[in-house]
Amino acid sequence: MKRSYRVSEEIKRVAAQIIQNEIKDPRLSALTTVTGVDVSRDLSYATIYVSALGDEDQIEETLGVLKRAKKFIRYRIGQEVSLRLVPEISFSYDDSIVEGNRMSKLIDQVIAQDEENRRNRNT
Repeated sequence: MKRSYRVSEEIKRVAAQIIQNEIKDPRLSALTTVTGVDVSRDLSYATIYVSALGDEDQIEETLGVLKRAKKFIRYRIGQEVSLRLVPEISFSYDDSIVEGNRMSKLIDQVIAQDEENRRNRNT
């Protein structure tokens, strides 16, 4: 297994724990989830992907809270993950869950329409 994959999975685990248990800002969405982490080949940069429920303003506010807490989160990652150099971190919104739900609804609509067309042909 590649080292970058192991490091990204460990950062993902630790970042999720920090965000859920240690960031006490009320503006942070209670349903903020770390969905993935990409680390550079030299492990000097990490992009932490998060998903949060809420409208666009709530999501922007959640990202703002995380960006303001970036130094603290990086410090805590350094305490929890054994690395010679703790990567610089950045946060990015992951809309794959929202897109997945949208696609699922579209598929359900097509199936329902197909069944209705089939019933109309048989009558």
